[in-house]
Amino acid sequence: MKLHDLLVHAHAGHVDELNLVSLEGGIYVLEVHMDGKALPVKDEHGKILHLRSVEHARDVLQQLPRLPFHLVHAEVHDEMCGMQPAACQPLRVPISMNSAW
Repeated sequence: MKLHDLLVHAHAGHVDELNLVSLEGGIYVLEVHMDGKALPVKDEHGKILHLRSVEHARDVLQQLPRLPFHLVHAEVHDEMCGMQPAACQPLRVPISMNSAW
């Protein structure tokens, strides 16, 4: 889903929640949950939008209405070579869409 489409769907009340997913290397991606599906947010060129931080995500999302917003971290063991896949859920921490300042 492109960022513009996210704005339209969010203002129409169709978005259930947003997740800011932390990836290896200090990269974050946005995931939209809508109609029982999880969709990545893409830029205007159709490539997955990469963000640098929680504050960067808040800047990008400042035009959205308030939505449930979570910072999601995968288990570190899931990213380690040679480790058996774990059957546990990633860490999901609720965060504010607005800066705390």
